[in-house]
Amino acid sequence: MAAKKEQRLQIAPLNGHAFNSDMSKVIICDSSNVATIYQKDGKGVYSKDTELTKHIERVKSVDWAPKSNRIATCAGDRNAYIWNWNAEENKWKPSLVLLRIDRAATYIRWSPNEDRFAVGSGARLLSICYYDEEHDWWVSKHIKKPIRSTILCCDWHPNNYLIAVGSCDFKCRVFSSALKELEDKPETSGWMPKLSKFGTLLVEFNTSEGWVHGVKFSPSGDKLAWVSHDASVNVVDMGNLTNVYRCLTTSLPLSSVIWLNESSLVCGGHENCPVLYNIVGEKVVYGAKLDVNTKKAGGGMSAMARFRQLDDKGADSDKGTKLTTTHHNAISELRVTKFEGGRAKQFSSSGMDGRLVFWEVDALAATINELKI
Repeated sequence: MAAKKEQRLQIAPLNGHAFNSDMSKVIICDSSNVATIYQKDGKGVYSKDTELTKHIERVKSVDWAPKSNRIATCAGDRNAYIWNWNAEENKWKPSLVLLRIDRAATYIRWSPNEDRFAVGSGARLLSICYYDEEHDWWVSKHIKKPIRSTILCCDWHPNNYLIAVGSCDFKCRVFSSALKELEDKPETSGWMPKLSKFGTLLVEFNTSEGWVHGVKFSPSGDKLAWVSHDASVNVVDMGNLTNVYRCLTTSLPLSSVIWLNESSLVCGGHENCPVLYNIVGEKVVYGAKLDVNTKKAGGGMSAMARFRQLDDKGADSDKGTKLTTTHHNAISELRVTKFEGGRAKQFSSSGMDGRLVFWEVDALAATINELKI
């Protein structure tokens, strides 16, 4: 099995992507006001299938609920839509969400139970949205304090009642999102030592030098990781919330993070390739770059070819001018696509180069000698 499989879906940058339950379809958002669904054919190649065209400003984020098969989109027009498949009409039907915000919606994620979703925005608040059966629409409740800037990312705890938020005020926070309207009955944990009402700030972490671009709970929910614009990787365990494991890397800023298991995580960003980090004791340790260049070295350059290089580029070689990474621009989002036996088997990445790449974890481990997961 190949360690990676890539496909360039389009020329425009991909800001985000999400899959349905069997990965036969993927939805992407780019720099337009359209969210596009691609269908996988028998050869495993995705081709354009449907365009969701309700938004009037750029679509900022998308998510696909695998169990209920509902799509969530949000955009700069301050709106979010829930798309349900109508079998009779053979098309996706949108339902407007009452976000009640006056700035662009920036990020959207379904909860694990798919009975609610969260929308971050530039209005310095997080909207927790749920379905009101009495009025047949999606309504929202706001978490405002003490968020002081635009929300860039969020992630749900596996228990469905806690949510982590990263924002431009250099903070990563965890809030209680239990809704009395849905008769939630959360349990106490290291994150929430005592039962707390909706919107309660449970813990706050200061990154001090960078916007928080990506945040993710571990598979068990015991750990929380976040990456920020200062190229740092941060991890905290709920057993000791005052001790943050921080690795200040020498790379360019990171934009997304996922967990492979309870002690290994993968980050991606402006380095154009996914990078592995491991938790060793109370430290976050660099593992390896997961993008291996398998291109064989070419033969010598002829005199005519060397002359053409000098004429076209002012140099007699391509050294330093060709990218060796699979992505030719920054990685915008990482997602775990296969998770078995307590560890990720496969993950995907979308990039600003319009590429969608699938990475096989076991094949990567066999290819890279220094890789330890």
